[in-house]
Amino acid sequence: MGELDELLSPTAVRALLARLGIRPRKRWGQHFLVCRGVLDKVIAAAELSPSDTVVEIGPGLGVLTSRLLERAGRVLAIELDPLLAAWLRSQLGDHPRLTLVCADALQCDLESMVLAAGGTAPYKVVANLPYYLTSPLLVRLLTSSWSVGLMVLMVQKEVALRLLATPGTKEYGSLSVLVQYRAVPSLVALVSPRNFYPPPEVDSAVVRLQVRTRPPVEVGDEELFFRLVRAAFAQRRKTLLNALAAACPEWGKEGWRERLRAAGIDPGRRGETLSLEEFARLARVSSGASGEAAREVGPGDAK
Repeated sequence: MGELDELLSPTAVRALLARLGIRPRKRWGQHFLVCRGVLDKVIAAAELSPSDTVVEIGPGLGVLTSRLLERAGRVLAIELDPLLAAWLRSQLGDHPRLTLVCADALQCDLESMVLAAGGTAPYKVVANLPYYLTSPLLVRLLTSSWSVGLMVLMVQKEVALRLLATPGTKEYGSLSVLVQYRAVPSLVALVSPRNFYPPPEVDSAVVRLQVRTRPPVEVGDEELFFRLVRAAFAQRRKTLLNALAAACPEWGKEGWRERLRAAGIDPGRRGETLSLEEFARLARVSSGASGEAAREVGPGDAK
């Protein structure tokens, strides 16, 4: 697709950006992928077919966009930078299966935009994400009612480790619990800084998130569940009892002690040691939505 086929080398990207008068903006996380092998792995992980609708966030110079259009039925590309959006329009603007929007992805209603573009649900999100956007966008994608079926994302390696982390590790946190409650995460590839122009200061990783049709555990009140998870990790050095009592004082310290014991959890443990099932049991006990289920599922019955 025109010049896009040539933009897989630092030299070519540098020359094009200079010609367009674009200086990569660090605050927007503009690091352009210049490795064909990594691009191939992203495409393979997305498992695209002509029936798929794909949302690409931060298409940049359009190298990934052109590959998505070769395999997917429809592509919605959301680009924040107006100069890059203008470049993309000059290269791909007349493509019948592409809808290009210049907007902030954090402010977009993806569901409405996909339907307006003639796309179908569930749809896939494939993106080389700007690093500043990763956590807030992931939270939005996973807590909304949008029909996202699969995500293949380039993220900072540190974030990838958090998504895949298990209880008791230093990477394990509230984002780990949220992602594993909503999706099945897997690592596709580790990516060196030299595979981008300009190279970032950190390593990256491609992750695949297969969104679950239903969570693996019953939590009762989801809003309360997420509140408890955030509270448990807010002050990692505190015991679970003290962290919950500080973040949710309305039930008092003794109230939390009773709830933890009813859920089969030692109040002296730290939040980072709790499994997804243990957080779910605590949420059920605390919400009162499934007290009997909480008694039936013992501490050793995690799914």
